[in-house]
Amino acid sequence: MPISVQNMFKERKFPFLFAFSFLLISVTILLFSYSSSSPSLLLSTNFQVSDPLPPPPRPLPSRSPNNVPVSSTKPVSKTTAAASDVDLNVSLDLKWENCQLGPLAVDYIPCLDNWKAIKELKSRRRMEHRERHCPKPSPRCLAPLPIGYKVPVHWPKSRDMIWYGNVPHPKLVEYKKEQNWVRKSGDYFVFPGGGTQFKNGVQSYIDFIHKTLPAIKWGKNIRVILDVGCGVASFGGYLLDKDVITMSFAPKDEHESQIQFALERGIPAILSVIGTQKLTFPDNAYDLIHCARCRVHWDGDGGKPLLELNRVLKPGGYFIWSATPVYRDDERDSKVWKSMVALTTSLCWKIVAKTVDSTGVGLVIYQKPSSYSCYKQRKEKLPPLCEQKTNQNVSWYEPLSYCISRLPVDRMGNLLRWSTPWPQRLSSKPPSLPSEPDAEDIFIEDTKHWAALVSEVYLDGLAISLGRIRNVIDMNAGYGGFAAALIDQPLWVMNVVPIDAQDTLSIIFERGLIGVYHDWCESFNTYPRTYDLLHASFLFKNLKERCDIIDLAVEMDRILRPGGYLLVQDTMENIKKLNPVLRSLHWSTTLYQGQFLVGEKGFWRPSENDNRKET
Repeated sequence: MPISVQNMFKERKFPFLFAFSFLLISVTILLFSYSSSSPSLLLSTNFQVSDPLPPPPRPLPSRSPNNVPVSSTKPVSKTTAAASDVDLNVSLDLKWENCQLGPLAVDYIPCLDNWKAIKELKSRRRMEHRERHCPKPSPRCLAPLPIGYKVPVHWPKSRDMIWYGNVPHPKLVEYKKEQNWVRKSGDYFVFPGGGTQFKNGVQSYIDFIHKTLPAIKWGKNIRVILDVGCGVASFGGYLLDKDVITMSFAPKDEHESQIQFALERGIPAILSVIGTQKLTFPDNAYDLIHCARCRVHWDGDGGKPLLELNRVLKPGGYFIWSATPVYRDDERDSKVWKSMVALTTSLCWKIVAKTVDSTGVGLVIYQKPSSYSCYKQRKEKLPPLCEQKTNQNVSWYEPLSYCISRLPVDRMGNLLRWSTPWPQRLSSKPPSLPSEPDAEDIFIEDTKHWAALVSEVYLDGLAISLGRIRNVIDMNAGYGGFAAALIDQPLWVMNVVPIDAQDTLSIIFERGLIGVYHDWCESFNTYPRTYDLLHASFLFKNLKERCDIIDLAVEMDRILRPGGYLLVQDTMENIKKLNPVLRSLHWSTTLYQGQFLVGEKGFWRPSENDNRKET
């Protein structure tokens, strides 16, 4: 039965009326105070809490490979809710210095430039001095900018020309002047598209490969390529036009800064070497591997370098070798060719094409077997087949093996077939998904999550200028959903699977994307100032137990270009630890929705130079 005001007075319920009136007045005052407050709160000159964005999309499944908790993407209903949790004015009193390495400091790579460790090596015969030797503890100095450094030339113009002052290393111009690798023209380096084996230009060379073997359909059955000893990566750069993504790699050697040239051009590349350790890629990753005069002794150390290529090449995949032993018959080249024939025969590689072009440059194309029949028919079982893996071994500081890697199988033990053609393979079910019943549902949900998050928040809501972004690292890539969601943007993504995360790198390659294993407690194999955007989704959960967040911030500062962005999605606990370090580095930082931290690196260095330009 309804209670009227008259009845309430009759029943002498004065205490209730008094309490009700007081509550009504209080709510009115609070509403008036809130309506008069500002919608955004500026907390410091460098750190701003943004106006609310659209709510982030639905959360990932609880067993996502990124270790994203189910509650991680719950929307923050009001901006003040995010601000009340954290004191954004907290700053660390850190005294930064430039690395004291003379002229070498601008290109400092801690794990490749540890000269003390290199001097103590007992041997350099197998390229040990080009491998990783990380200093302990990690150095906390900053790489200075080259004199005259400018904002890089934007893609696609950068494929053909870059600022000389950003990579001021002219030695390669003189060393390779007859081969049209690179020329200096005024304030620019210009890349004509030549190479040691590309006498008519790299585009003509790419067309020559397809003409030699039409089964190689660029951008369809051939999507992911490894270019060994890539020079300035023109081969990979021109293949981008054909929907092919190439991981170009070379060591940091006397070919001064070739990988730095490649990355400054906006072409995917990484510093690496085939020495004594496995490459940081999973088994059976690449559709095709290319070597044009890459100066690798394939038969060295019992053939281990070529066995390593066999490991990362997919069954049925191709190896293209363009080198003088293929088309010259002098004593030295004949000896190398004879050794190569013996080695490839023992691996059951089949020659599917061998030819010479109009310039006199030749190539041979091998194909890796897609079944065990040839292996079983070998008279000498050398090299032997590798032992059956009981679990996946991440190739991180793993020595090269003298064995033939086993062919991949599905969950039922059947040999895997060739990947779905591109671009369908990007969204198709990857063969390497875990065998759990809900694994496919988790993968589909992960793909939907990243598509929505990138579209609704990253592209529309965050203050990031996509026109300035070309080179991207996803520091905790999971299934590669972030890269997949950006596939139509004019950029490329290096997907990194941390060594302490679920091993999903095979899945990333099966989707037609590229990536590497890495331990973020150590420096990455790249030069300073080579990436425009660093993306870190719930990266710090495992890292903070093994290394200091300050060391990671120094590394992020090293590899990010001035004007580049860091995009972090994480817990407020980790954001509160990271933000003061970034502010001490003079980064501007902005917090969105209480979980998205956007940092922008400026041109500041501990020792300013008037010649450094921000235009």
